[in-house]
Order: sequence, then structure tokens, then C-alpha cells
Amino acid sequence: MSKETVAKYRRCISDCKSLFVAKSGDYGPSWLLFRLPSLTDQIFIKAKRIRTLEELQDAAKIPEGRDSEYRGIVNYCVMALIKLWCGDQVPSGDAILSPQAGASLISPQKLSELYDVVSKRTLELMLRKNHDYGEAWREMRLPSITDQIMVKIARLRTMESNSGIVKVSESADANYSDILNWSVFGLIKLMEADNRDR
Repeated sequence: MSKETVAKYRRCISDCKSLFVAKSGDYGPSWLLFRLPSLTDQIFIKAKRIRTLEELQDAAKIPEGRDSEYRGIVNYCVMALIKLWCGDQVPSGDAILSPQAGASLISPQKLSELYDVVSKRTLELMLRKNHDYGEAWREMRLPSITDQIMVKIARLRTMESNSGIVKVSESADANYSDILNWSVFGLIKLMEADNRDR
């Protein structure tokens, strides 16, 4: 495993977390109202736009590019994984809608800590998989990374339609973790391509 890959992974996660923290400051913990299928759909919307931009060769009509969408996917995956792994540490969506609700339901510091819990676990997963696969993602083209994300989304949607019941397949959290890591790989590849263009 390349130390450079780990450094770039951490940099991408840091950028995503900064965006998450800033949006939490603007909107509070309103994302807790999302149920898991809604988070899956938000990820789908972002991945679909990436795929469209790839097909249009980045001829976008709004200024956000693929990097912005990959960061959005990372953060939606973090939200889903916080709900799955740390659900007992966050208020319920219903609590957010109560008249007394506000940002005081969960502190920005606590959200930051939970973000770190998730990103640490997904980094550890990435390290294990990269060890076994030899960083094969580096030889993939960006559209293939997008397709991997779309496949994982399709799997999640099927699982959600089946009430989360799987017989031999990976769980929902494994799919969200993989989507997060594929998105970071996409960000790294965009970052590296951008540096080569200079």
C-alpha cells in the first residue's frame, strides 16, 4: 500500500468533512430526517449526475463538477453509516421536528467525532482491500469507478425492497462503505489528473 495513497485518501476525507461540518452549521442535523432508502436515493442522484457528466465530457450547465458530486456521495455515505453504526448516539429524525428541536440536539463536536469514527473504519477497510487487490482501482478508468458505485446503489435498492434481508450478500453498511471508498478513489484520480494537466 502506497503511503501516497493513504495521504491522498486522508486529504479527500478531510475536504469532505470540512464540507459536512460547514453544511451542518448552515442546516443543523436536518439530515437525520433521511431514512436509509432516502440516503441511497441521494447517492443515486449524485452518481447519476457523474455518469451524465462523463457521457457529456463534462459539459455541465451548472458549475459543480464531478469532484463536487463525489464529495456529496462520500458525505451521504457517512450519514448512512452514522445511522447504522452510531444510531444510539444521534437523535431520531422525529426529535428534529419537535418544537423544542434545534442544533442543541447534537453538538457540532459530536457530529465531527462520529464523522471521524466512520472515516477511520472506511480507511481501514480500504487498506485491507487494497492489500488484497493491489490497488487495482488505479488501473481503472473513471467511468468504471462510477459504474462500481451504480452497481452498489442497485444492490442497496434491491436490499431495501427486500426489507434489508440478504441470504449470502454483503450487508447495507458494507455497500455504503464500498461506495464511500470508490468515491474517494474517484476524487484521487481527478486530483491526480488535474495535477498532470498543470
